[in-house]
Amino acid sequence: MSKAYNPYEDMLEVLEKAAKMLGLDEKDYEALKYPERELKVAIPVEMDDGSIRVFQGYRVQHSSSRGPCKGGIRYHQDVDIDEVKALAAWMSFKCAVVNIPYGGGKGAVKVNPKELSKNELKNLTRRYTAMILPLIGPETDIPAPDVNTNAEIMGWIMDTYSMFKGYTVPGVVTGKPVEIGGSLGRKEATGRGVMFMTREILHRLGMPIIGAEVAVQGMGNVGGTAARLLHNEGCKIVAVSDVSGGVYRRSGLDVNEILSFLSSDEGKLLKDYNAPGIVHITNEELLTTECDVLIPAALENQITEALAPRIKASVIVEGANGPTTVEADKILERNRKVVVPDILANAGGVVVSYFEWVQNIQSLMWDEEEVNRTLEKIMIRAFNEVWEKKNEKGTTMRMGAYMVAIDRIVKAKQIRGIFP
Repeated sequence: MSKAYNPYEDMLEVLEKAAKMLGLDEKDYEALKYPERELKVAIPVEMDDGSIRVFQGYRVQHSSSRGPCKGGIRYHQDVDIDEVKALAAWMSFKCAVVNIPYGGGKGAVKVNPKELSKNELKNLTRRYTAMILPLIGPETDIPAPDVNTNAEIMGWIMDTYSMFKGYTVPGVVTGKPVEIGGSLGRKEATGRGVMFMTREILHRLGMPIIGAEVAVQGMGNVGGTAARLLHNEGCKIVAVSDVSGGVYRRSGLDVNEILSFLSSDEGKLLKDYNAPGIVHITNEELLTTECDVLIPAALENQITEALAPRIKASVIVEGANGPTTVEADKILERNRKVVVPDILANAGGVVVSYFEWVQNIQSLMWDEEEVNRTLEKIMIRAFNEVWEKKNEKGTTMRMGAYMVAIDRIVKAKQIRGIFP
């Protein structure tokens, strides 16, 4: 019987392996095993019916060796502290692998936001912001959207923080609406980065992008954007899914029509979508479908030890954070599957968050063409550095990415030293 999934233990196992491959002494990376700070808060909210509900919230700062902590806030009913700790650590590695001057952080509230009215959601967000206020700020820790949070929620956080400060502080969060200091291109950035990484890995493997068969798990912001952009690049999107299940058509799906259907009415799901030749499938069937490229862009713990042997795609590009367990990763490696890891593949969002923060603190605004061009340059540079490290050490893309990231964080820590 396999052990219960713990994302933080998975992170520690990969960290240990990568650090040893780099030839580091344990004292060099010991601090990376522990978050710098963990804050757990109780969030009382007056509901629309006058009752009081108390929600549990978290903010974790993993490492600030390379700069302010950076990481999203997710609202999900199943979130726990180990998940937030793992996500914060992955953010440290993600920022380091693309070489932007941030450390890693993450926040969460244990709630199903679909059960709340907009007023309740706003009150929850504002109270949560007040509770984590001592930790966040443009020089210390900058939140952003994540699962079940969006630009509107970031706007509420920015406003709440600004009210406490007595002046407008746009740089306290990224992923905000453009009208209050958000960056052009931020919403699509993670999915665009996934597209860049898919294009690059296919090129390196000598596989044509035109006609490449792609399956995408998750049609939210990341998966939907990646599917659309890869479709525009000439890929054939054969399967997509959301929380309700998926749809498959061997001849290829009309991605733009699907996205239009999903956005036409709040609450629309793929289980309600139909078109000629469409076959409805489960999320598990999507992950094991016949295709060239699989993009898991939903939640962590999707490609498990039990499911990994049935993966037919030759390339996996991780759009989600931690979608592949450690045990599953070993099976994929044995089966010669090429995995572009999450800390590289989905780093486009934090790269453009960095651009947004730079624009905020300099009080200027870049045009979208400049944002996308600079994003592409940074992502491809990071891909090349990971590819070179992978080849140098004769290992996987995941180990290559972790080695690049850990080396940068450890060097920063060594230069700075341990206080006092």
